[in-house]
Amino acid sequence: MRRLIRHVPLLDRSLAAYYCARDRETPFYARCALFGAIGYFLMPFDIIPDFIPGIGHIDDAAVMLLAIRLVAHCITPEHKARGREKLDQLIG
Repeated sequence: MRRLIRHVPLLDRSLAAYYCARDRETPFYARCALFGAIGYFLMPFDIIPDFIPGIGHIDDAAVMLLAIRLVAHCITPEHKARGREKLDQLIG
């Protein structure tokens, strides 16, 4: 299971985006976009309900990818390193 989690393509980018959103040096618009995407990802009721197997998380991933692409220039190597470090810590 841990090997599988490591290969989830959006997980490392989402963690880097989280650390970017928490950084006070990140511009306000980027923080809003990232926190909005993270909130949408965590919200159980959205456009495609999450309980539908296979396609329930497609809209969540799309919103997260869009937000990350919009503010990719704000995600620094330090944010990426902290995201990878946290992922390694969670996986063990």
